[in-house]
Amino acid sequence: MSELHAFAAAARLGSFTRAAEHLCVTQGAISRAIARLESHFGLSLLQRNAHRLTLTDAGRQLLDSVAGPLAAIENASAALLTRDRQHHLTLSAVPTLASVWLVPRLPDFHRRYPEVRLDFVPYRRDEDFSGPAPDAAILAGTTDRWPGLQCDYVIGREMVPICHPDRARARHEAGRWSEPAELLEETLLYHTTAPANWQHWLWAAGVPSAAPTLSKGFDQVSILVQAVKADMGVAVLQRCLVRDEIAAGRVVAPFDLPIRLTRGYFLCAPRERRDHPAFAQFRAWLLATVAEDPDVAEAGRDNLQDEY
Repeated sequence: MSELHAFAAAARLGSFTRAAEHLCVTQGAISRAIARLESHFGLSLLQRNAHRLTLTDAGRQLLDSVAGPLAAIENASAALLTRDRQHHLTLSAVPTLASVWLVPRLPDFHRRYPEVRLDFVPYRRDEDFSGPAPDAAILAGTTDRWPGLQCDYVIGREMVPICHPDRARARHEAGRWSEPAELLEETLLYHTTAPANWQHWLWAAGVPSAAPTLSKGFDQVSILVQAVKADMGVAVLQRCLVRDEIAAGRVVAPFDLPIRLTRGYFLCAPRERRDHPAFAQFRAWLLATVAEDPDVAEAGRDNLQDEY
């Protein structure tokens, strides 16, 4: 079959070079494939000159016989690939959110949509969907970062400070930590992509003049949580990412206030992909799932969510 494809492409395009480019192989591969075909039939199929390939009578007869069937095979293959593509979604996501929050919920998605194949691809913090890119991405930030994309708020605006249980116990025994402003006296740990979270949280907690002195920065939430568990300081993080750690008592939230920032996690995709069947199914499932999450259900789906 590959020999017939090589022969038909070379005959149609009049060049081994152009046939190789069309089939994404080397010129030598085209030449060898046609040589095998000519050896099989014991006939010359193409005449080669300095400017162009021309068909012999035998070559013309063969091309007339195989052109239709080859086109039918190519069309059938394209149709199958298109149909498969409708049920295939490539997704990238902030790694910590994916591992802590999304992946544990994916079995429900696969039960509801068993025909959809969901593949995760490497996460790019500044995903702009140029070049090889996923169909959709769950990104961290605010919607003004992605003016040309369809964006839906997912989760992550609910913020809470966390610390080691021993630190909280010692502060309370000393009669401290009755007001959020007292956290300014602590070693403040932060995520390097969102250093302003501390100031925004303190403002929302009633400390409008706060000018926090940040101490140690970490570029991954998982490492930041480990630093808190090692009692290196206090961090402010999305509650959805540390809910299990708090429930297990590995960290504590000294001031678990109903504070929501504008920064969060958003499902983003180019607007032209809004009708992609697998994306539409995943989007519907994801938004229905987060609506049942304790943080989102408590806060309500406010008008910060982008509609389309």
